[in-house]
Amino acid sequence: MSSEDSTARRVRFYGATDIATHWQAGRAAEIAERFDAADVPTCTADIIELHNVQQYIEAGFFPAGYTDAQRAQTRARIPALRSVIARFFTAIDDTNVGELVQAVDYDYHADLLELLGRNKAFERCNPEGMLSALNATGVDLGVMLANKRLVQACDSQLRDVLVSDVRNAEHVVRKYMHKDSRNEVHLPKSFTPVDARELLQGYVDSVDANPNYVGLIETAPVNSQTGVDAKLKLRAKRRKDRMTEELFRDNAGVKTGCEVCISDTQDDPFMVDMDGTVATFTYGRSWLDQTLDSPSILNNFQHLFEFADRYVLLTLPAYPADLGVFERFLATTGKTDYHVGMAFHAIDMSSLLQTRLYHHYLASHDIDLETVIAWFFEEYLVEEFDAMNFSFTPSGSGSSYLQKARHLFAEMESVAMQFTLYVENGELDRDLLAVTSDPVRYKHVPSLLVGKYVYADESEEISGVLHALFSDQSGLTYISDALNGQNAAQLLIQNEVSYVDFAEHQRSTVDHLITLGVLEDTGTRVQIARREQFLILRLLFRTQAVSYYHLSNQGRAEVDSMVARGWVTRRASLLSAPEGSYFNYYLNKVEFSNGPELRNKYLHGSQANADGEPAHFRTYITALRLIVALVIKMNDDFCLSAINGIERDEE
Repeated sequence: MSSEDSTARRVRFYGATDIATHWQAGRAAEIAERFDAADVPTCTADIIELHNVQQYIEAGFFPAGYTDAQRAQTRARIPALRSVIARFFTAIDDTNVGELVQAVDYDYHADLLELLGRNKAFERCNPEGMLSALNATGVDLGVMLANKRLVQACDSQLRDVLVSDVRNAEHVVRKYMHKDSRNEVHLPKSFTPVDARELLQGYVDSVDANPNYVGLIETAPVNSQTGVDAKLKLRAKRRKDRMTEELFRDNAGVKTGCEVCISDTQDDPFMVDMDGTVATFTYGRSWLDQTLDSPSILNNFQHLFEFADRYVLLTLPAYPADLGVFERFLATTGKTDYHVGMAFHAIDMSSLLQTRLYHHYLASHDIDLETVIAWFFEEYLVEEFDAMNFSFTPSGSGSSYLQKARHLFAEMESVAMQFTLYVENGELDRDLLAVTSDPVRYKHVPSLLVGKYVYADESEEISGVLHALFSDQSGLTYISDALNGQNAAQLLIQNEVSYVDFAEHQRSTVDHLITLGVLEDTGTRVQIARREQFLILRLLFRTQAVSYYHLSNQGRAEVDSMVARGWVTRRASLLSAPEGSYFNYYLNKVEFSNGPELRNKYLHGSQANADGEPAHFRTYITALRLIVALVIKMNDDFCLSAINGIERDEE
């Protein structure tokens, strides 16, 4: 057998949840059966392979046909395996490290460093000699920085390597800014914030800079320890803009987006047409002309423009369930970024255009949308819920869009505070409002309802259920070319799948879901056990929250049962957690560093004026969209409280 074939067949333990682990279980068992403590390998790669075989056995991965006796016999080899591996690596020192480390394959580099560190080879060897040996066998700097013991042992040497090449700034970015970095990054203690600042600036200016990493520097929080300051962020922003301009100078890209229009002949209130990746939303003028009263105008935002779903959860936020595989695993996302994808951009664009279209349409009928919002607070809440003293002051008709935007952000904070005081005190005292100066925390605006939202707990059990049923990375999505789905739920609902159809490695997951009462085996097919429970689980995955009081009595009983099992918790707030994050993304820096910070910039007077009135008009439309969304949520809170006869939450 060639060395290449041998390398290809090397056993590697990828982790208990990785499907590749199942594929090599047989090979790992075969090596374990042949293992002889009296005739141990002398090749480093062979020893590392035994280390991986040991992990298979410890994790309980055996061939499907193994008997209990065979499993016990194989487990009994663990102490001998552990001893052989330890003896090999404790014998490594300055005299043989170069010889023994050489030619270890890339796939085993992380294991190599782990075993060297675990067996104190870094302490026995001279740092220069150890790094020379690792470099000779091709161990990447990123792999080295992932090993804490190596970084501690070779502190000053690795610091010198880091600062020697501006491209190494990417390791600093992965350490402090990249959200989904696969390996942890340990930087030498001797690597100072000044080193980081100089390395990052050199990287931003370098010809080989990655636009994604430059973007992470641009949106990173200012922090003296990471080397990021306002000047560096601005430098990164300007470089990113130049790189983007250069990219599209000779590349037209793919046309994508949406259009909105009003039809004079269309009978339906709403129609959508897709032309490739461009969506056209058409609204019937007849419907719009018949819905010019204030209640209907606000209802059109909720139902016609679909700002909220049937459970009055906003459709505007970026939900992880909407992210594609590439957006989740290959996108370069900052640790403090609001993670958005194509679905978010599509809804963001369409809702902004819908708001702009409707604003223009209403103005053509001498209706000011801000006046409609004022009606909601000053008339509707009084007449329907006897909620007194709310106020909203529209912008002046002659104001510029800069002034309108500033005014609208201030009024948005005011109504949020008014609602907060009303919930907390059972009434709105205008004198109390006048002396309340705390900034509005949108995630913490309270609700009139006790336990309004249902959230998945952090337990592994409910996380595993949601992943197994709804993730496109679940091991239950594919059985054969004839039996598969985007997720396990779709597979089971759209197909008649029997228990025996599942492969051996899938059945343990199916058994677990049956034991938990999520699935049931009727004898002819495996199916969803209970409709209401499934609905709740799907909402937890899809929108990360369930509106408890929009559920049926049976649905509420399912939630109560899930609470008792430790699967979910109930908390009260006006906005669900994802909705609160959406407001934070657009308005401030409380939670994210890559948002437009519109509230902060406009109320603090730090907005850029280079684009003039068109830019302020866009901000104004965005502010209108946000306050309309807030009105939808407040109305839902008042309505649900009135229907259910629930006192305000005392949490």
